[in-house]
Amino acid sequence: MSDMHRHKIIVDLLRERPFASVRELQDMLGVSAATVRRDIDRLHEAGEARKVYGGVSVSEASIAHESSARPFNENRGIAVDAKRAIAAKAETLVHDGDAIIVHAGSTCFQLGVRLASRSLSIFTNSIPLTAHLGDYGTCQVTVSGGEFHREPGIIHDLSGTAPAFMASKFFVGAQGIGPGGIMESHPLLSKTVRELAECTNEIIVLADSRKFSIRPRNVVLPLGRIDALVTDEGISEGAARMLEDAGIALHIAQTSAPVSGGLN
Repeated sequence: MSDMHRHKIIVDLLRERPFASVRELQDMLGVSAATVRRDIDRLHEAGEARKVYGGVSVSEASIAHESSARPFNENRGIAVDAKRAIAAKAETLVHDGDAIIVHAGSTCFQLGVRLASRSLSIFTNSIPLTAHLGDYGTCQVTVSGGEFHREPGIIHDLSGTAPAFMASKFFVGAQGIGPGGIMESHPLLSKTVRELAECTNEIIVLADSRKFSIRPRNVVLPLGRIDALVTDEGISEGAARMLEDAGIALHIAQTSAPVSGGLN
């Protein structure tokens, strides 16, 4: 297999998921670890991918356009493996009997699907998640009151009245994450996150590693308000240090074979 062919396979894979480990690429391409690392170095130098600890991640250039919000139906098909892995990891943070808030968004939707049959009380403003829980769930569900907003797929009371629901944990996604905090470009999502953050004891962010390279225009919550963050193994060492310095508990979901010596 030629270098060009291997590079195309790696780039195409990163269109479907945010991270691939050296070990995984070895198995996929049938080459040595040294060859995979050389391929990663060349893709990094060309700006087609980003070299990270233990493997390769999507390039910053390839996700720069995502500073504008995507519709839910489009976003739910991006980085699906990572979102499902993050949801599975986040599920371990939920205990039977908990009262939790699950916000709108594709990663939070994956968490809600996993929690549908748990002994829980779930508050959500997500139209897709409400429909799923109604059809398949056995948990207790409280739905946000207000107007139906097809985009961004939420129900919201524009009067700004806080919901009469207190949660032990608030699970929320993010369009982007940076030193200022979690960010969104849609003003209604920004508003709902701030309101629901006042109704919980703990805020847990679910975001795949691509989100650390996206910079939407609105900072929704500062890092100091976040208690924990669940992401995939594509997170850079710099981003992990940023979270650690802010006192945020970092949970890494494995989307591929674990890499020895990586973050836990």
